[in-house]
Amino acid sequence: MAYTGHTPWHGLGQQLIPHQPLEVWQRAAGMDWHIEASPVRYFNGSDVLHTFPEQHVLHRSDSHAPLAVVSSRYQVVQPKEILEFYRDLRNR
Repeated sequence: MAYTGHTPWHGLGQQLIPHQPLEVWQRAAGMDWHIEASPVRYFNGSDVLHTFPEQHVLHRSDSHAPLAVVSSRYQVVQPKEILEFYRDLRNR
């Protein structure tokens, strides 16, 4: 999390000076990674690895930590896209 002005009530986050580029906000908020998708794979009691094409595991590009299992139709929204949305909303 990153913020300008007064420290939030919870005391968390990085304080930034106003009007920083989006990349600075992304780094300070810990959102400088991408969501990647990998196929779901499993063993069904044999030594053969099967793929379940209708599902994907979403994971972080930096730590490879799993985020969710989603259908193949799920459309990923990247962390940077979320920041861009709020930046555009603020600029209205």
